[in-house]
Amino acid sequence: MPDLLSAARIAVSQCLGARRGEKFLVITDAPLRPIGYAFFEAGREAGCETILCEILPRRNSGEPPPEPIAGFWKRFDLFVAPTSCSLTHTQARKEATEAGVRGATLPGITPDTMARCLSADYEGIAKRGERLAEILTRGKLARVTTPAGTDITLSIEGRQAVADTGLLTERGAFGNLPAGEAFLAPVEGTAEGVIVVDGSVGDSGVLTEPITLGVKGGYVTEIRGSQAEQLRCLLEPHGRDAYSIAELGVGTNDKARIIGNVLEDEKVLGTVHIAMGNNAFMGGTVNVPSHHDAVLRSPDLIIDGVTIMRAGELL
Repeated sequence: MPDLLSAARIAVSQCLGARRGEKFLVITDAPLRPIGYAFFEAGREAGCETILCEILPRRNSGEPPPEPIAGFWKRFDLFVAPTSCSLTHTQARKEATEAGVRGATLPGITPDTMARCLSADYEGIAKRGERLAEILTRGKLARVTTPAGTDITLSIEGRQAVADTGLLTERGAFGNLPAGEAFLAPVEGTAEGVIVVDGSVGDSGVLTEPITLGVKGGYVTEIRGSQAEQLRCLLEPHGRDAYSIAELGVGTNDKARIIGNVLEDEKVLGTVHIAMGNNAFMGGTVNVPSHHDAVLRSPDLIIDGVTIMRAGELL
C-alpha cells in the first residue's frame, strides 16, 4: 500500500504551509476515504484544529456539495478536498476561496498518484511553471505538433497564463494537487487544425489507439477513432460550447506519469494538453458545465515561431 500519510504530510506542510492552531477542513467521500483520513492525521500532527467531513459521492464533477457545506467551508483557514468527483468548479469552493480559505481539490486522486506525485520538488515545479507562464503570457500565436499527427495553431494574444505550482500558502490561494502545469485560455474561435490524442482524454484511461479531433473556427467539428464515441457522449449533452477549444497547458511535474487519470496525466513533464469546454475559470468566455483535457505525448510547442519544447523536451 502506498505511503499515504507521508504524502499527506508533504502536502500539508510544504504545499499548504499549515501552521499550528489553524482550522483545517478535510472534505472526502467513501471512494477516497483512506486518503481523507491520511490528510486528517497529517493535519492533527501539524497542530491544526482538523475536522474531517465525509459527504456522499456526487453524481458528476461540478455538482455542488450538500448545502450546509457552503457556509461551513468558509469558516476555516485551509482545506483539502480528495473526492471522487471534482468540487473545483462549484460555487461553494469558489466562495470559500473568496472568503480567504486556502487549499486544494484532489478529484479522483489514486493512492499511487498521491504517494508518487505529492513527493515531488514543488519549488522546482514552481520555477518551471512560472517561466513557462511568462512565455505563454507574452505570446501571440501557439502551434503544437506531435509525431502522432497533431498540428494545430491557436491565438493566445492578450491571455494571461497561470502557473499551477502547488505552493498554496497565501490567503485564498487555490489549486489542484498534485500540481504541475502552466496553462491559459486561447482566444475563442481561433484554433485551427487537427489534434491526435495519444495520451488520454476525458474518462478514456490510457489510450490504446489515438482519437483524432478535427478543429475549425475554435471548435472540435469531427471526432474519429475506436474510442471516439465515449468522448462524444461526454460532450454532446452540453451542446456546442462543450466542443470549444478551451485551454492550452504544459505539464511541469517530473514525478507524474500517464496513467489514464487526467488529474495526473495533464501534469506530466514533457506533455501538452488541449482542453474542450469551460474556460471561464481561467479568463475565457465559455461557461459550460463540461471541461475535458486531451493529453498529447512528445509534442513540439512553438510560440511566435520560437520552439519552446521539442519532442517533449523543454528548451
